[in-house]
Amino acid sequence: MTVAEVTPDLEHIERSDRAFLGHPKGLGYLGFTEACERFSYYSMQTLLVLYMVKYLLVPGKIETVVGLDWLRSWHYPGLEGQPLSSAIFGDYASLVYLTPILGGIIADRFTGRKVAMIAGGLVMALGHFLMAFEGAFLFALLSLIIGVGLFKGNIATQVGDLYSESDVRRAMAFQIFYIFINVSVIIAPLIAGTLGQEVGWHYGFGCAGVVMVIGLAIYLSGQKYLPEEIEAGRAEPGKLVSRVIAGALGIVALVMPWLLVSGYLFSSWIVGSISAIVLVSALYFALTRNLGQEDKLRTLALVALIPIIAVSLLTNQEIFNAYLVWGDQHFNLRFMSFTIPSSWLISIDAGVSFTMLVAVAGFWKWWGLKHREPDEISKMIIGSVFIVAGGLCLFMAALTQPAGGKISLFWPMIFELMNSTGFAHLMPVSLALFSKMAPRQIGATVIGLYYLAFFAANKIVGYVGGLYSEVPTTTFWLLHVASAVVGLVAFIVFKLVIGRRFAGQAPIPAAA
Repeated sequence: MTVAEVTPDLEHIERSDRAFLGHPKGLGYLGFTEACERFSYYSMQTLLVLYMVKYLLVPGKIETVVGLDWLRSWHYPGLEGQPLSSAIFGDYASLVYLTPILGGIIADRFTGRKVAMIAGGLVMALGHFLMAFEGAFLFALLSLIIGVGLFKGNIATQVGDLYSESDVRRAMAFQIFYIFINVSVIIAPLIAGTLGQEVGWHYGFGCAGVVMVIGLAIYLSGQKYLPEEIEAGRAEPGKLVSRVIAGALGIVALVMPWLLVSGYLFSSWIVGSISAIVLVSALYFALTRNLGQEDKLRTLALVALIPIIAVSLLTNQEIFNAYLVWGDQHFNLRFMSFTIPSSWLISIDAGVSFTMLVAVAGFWKWWGLKHREPDEISKMIIGSVFIVAGGLCLFMAALTQPAGGKISLFWPMIFELMNSTGFAHLMPVSLALFSKMAPRQIGATVIGLYYLAFFAANKIVGYVGGLYSEVPTTTFWLLHVASAVVGLVAFIVFKLVIGRRFAGQAPIPAAA
């Protein structure tokens, strides 16, 4: 991601402002705005696959979706039902990790962050409201992809801009900001998920749209407490509008060719593997043209980690896809006289995940008081072991399902504990490793490219998730165990061959 050259003028912000939990008021406005955006996003993530499998992509309904027959003819040939739903979800969930890179470039160079965020929020709200019209389904997804791209990459930078580089409150500010996100992830399925499954699908999507509009209203009401706009956002209003429209069309221009090309690049496992190697190689050479030998080696190591992390994330990313469908169909979700909606499984996952992130961080802090703390790769190896164990729990759940009966929540809950512990060792630790090893000249770009692992993982999950309807459930989850084992072995090889060379590498400076 391109970093803006101009540093915002923040003199109008009172550095001593401690009106919000000892922090500037702007943090409160940005935190609640992000909470609303994440609520709307995870409402969509929770309901999308269930909506497609149980309601929209069934005979009598699927024919009403404008453009789907055309899309199926060249991008989803031969797919229907749950495999088609999985593939569509995979494309949607992967693209929302890719388009924020473009959104950051658009904001930095053409529109400024505020205009990009406002436009992104409006387009996201439009996408949620379009979900009320079954024929507009694909247009709704495209709107959400554009909106997330314009919005997501431009709010966290404003949090950092509230503080001077020497302000010790900066790190705590991002922790508070992260709490807003996690609370939203937990409550979104409880509210929007329940509305969607128990009242009507369109009520769930409509709820997400209303909350997004509330988030925009909060953001607009707090403008005087937020950082000054960067230079790109100080152009005439007419120019800014035309630029943001052009930027949105640019995102569309990326999405459509990608759908066309990816259909051929990943038409089989062999072709997909070769395509991945070619794309990773091209990425490496593009990044290292002007770097020295040592920096080239560090970049090669990080680029090689992207597909390894992606493969390791498959089980975790499957939670919003086939796991949710499986749980809806086969889990015993009845407690006394009440049957919980299957969408609440996402809230359980989010709650356990947040708890384990805190617990793992606390454990290693305690461990470091008396023992030497493992390095990042060692922690990622430990995390992969937990992810393998989590996948085996799902295998056991499928294996022990009574004939004609429902699956007890025992094994799924053990899976949540194991997988969340593994994720806590993988996601934040791998991000820290990228920050530590990234060459100074391309530090910000490398951090942006880190999220390509999530892009790739969700794309692969779209294909793998479709196997849920085609192979025995035990085999399906063993495939995920195998992917975690591949990641585990790859991390061990990385540590033995490459990791020691860069042990002790200093983190890149914050200004990079």
